[in-house]
This record gives sequence, structure tokens and C-alpha cells, in this order.
Amino acid sequence: MKHKTVLITGGASGIGQAMVRKFAAEGCLVHFIDTNHAEGVKLQFEEHEKGLHVKFHEGDITDYNQVENIIQSIPGKLDVLINNAGVSHIGKAESTSGEDFDRVFQVNVKGMFHCIKAALPKLKENGGGSILNMASVAATIGIPDRFAYSMTKGAALSMTLSVARDYVQDGIRCNCLSPGRVHTPFVDGFLAKNYPGQEKEMFDKLAATQPIGRMGTPAEIAELAFFVSSDAGSFITGANIPIDGGFLGLKM
Repeated sequence: MKHKTVLITGGASGIGQAMVRKFAAEGCLVHFIDTNHAEGVKLQFEEHEKGLHVKFHEGDITDYNQVENIIQSIPGKLDVLINNAGVSHIGKAESTSGEDFDRVFQVNVKGMFHCIKAALPKLKENGGGSILNMASVAATIGIPDRFAYSMTKGAALSMTLSVARDYVQDGIRCNCLSPGRVHTPFVDGFLAKNYPGQEKEMFDKLAATQPIGRMGTPAEIAELAFFVSSDAGSFITGANIPIDGGFLGLKM
């Protein structure tokens, strides 16, 4: 993967940040998109201090023109696109407002579509490459109070299969990862907001839903993302790969 060019969305924090650090450490030329200016600049600076090649692009993936301009600004080829950016929502169908539904759809589905559409010409010019989409266990199993979020992750899985089928002859692989619960700043913020004073108790309860007995880490997701995106994963396409502590295989 050395000197390959990688674009990661939502790279300023959580799983995306772990991916930026992993791919850069392996010698890739990493570009990442995020709306968080402060965290994006900070991450770019920290990686530059290590002598690594990381470039932050402030942008909103729900705006196709922004996405296209960013991708066209990347010099030379593009080898890997990782669609990691996403937002969550808590609620059933009857408690989900139209505004909330649209917000989650715009980022998780339309934003992913924008990135794929804008990146495909550059990947084709390069003679192929890899697209990796972040889905979720929620794409294939019913999880309480995740109506809108589950809808978007089901769409991510379907887009993955469609793109993999349509562009296999162009040398473009397309896969998705389906994590279970991963310990990110989002989890900590969610617990602090909804369960003040009960954070540890609720964290332990959420962790226990994985048969392995804990949440995953962003670094673990990044390791799998790197393998699937690299030449070592060149025989993998059209796959939905769980990384969930046994959540799907041991509980269904």
C-alpha cells in the first residue's frame, strides 16, 4: 500500500481517525474529508509531525459539488475510497420526525452516493481500485430504536453490492464492513447525555451485548479496513464483512 492514494470521509474522529492514522502509518498518501475544521487541522498537523502524508479537506459530503471539487483536487491517481462518514439517530418509526429521517438519509446514504459517483471516474482512470463502505450489523438484523439509522445502513449494503457488480470489469472492488458496537467518542457523548450518573453501568450493559464481552475499538476496525483495501484483499469484492464480537453469528 506504500504510496497509494486513499480518501477517507469522516476522518477527523472515531473510526475515521483510526483509519487515517493506520493508512498513513503504512505509507499511504491519505486525504480525508470532515466538517470539523479544528479536529481535522489538528490530525493533519499531528501526522505531519511524524513525517506522514496526510491532507485534510474541510467539506460536506451532502453537497455533491464540494465532494467533486475535493476529489478533483487530489493530484494524480486515486486507489482507495473509504466511505466512513455517518450520523446516528435513536428512535422508532413513530418517534422519528421527517426532518430527522432526511438528516440521516442525506449523510449516510446520499453522502455515500456522492462520494462513490465522484470517485468512480478517477478510480477507472487508475485502472481500478477499492471502495469500502461502512455499513453496520443494523443492516441485516433488527436493533431496537434504530429505525432511520438501520434504513441507511441497509442502503449502504445494497449500494455496495450494486457497485461491486457494475464495476468489477473495471478492476474496481467494492465491499462493506458491518461493525457491532465500537467505543468511540459518540458512545461516550450519548451516555453522558442520556444517562448522566449511570455512564459506567450503561456502558457495561452495551458492551455485554457482544458475545465476546466488550465493544470493539476504532483501531480494530481500521486494521480490517486496511486489509480489505490492500492488495492482500484483492480477491474480496461484493462482500459484507462483520466485525462485531460475535453479535450476528452467535446471537441470531
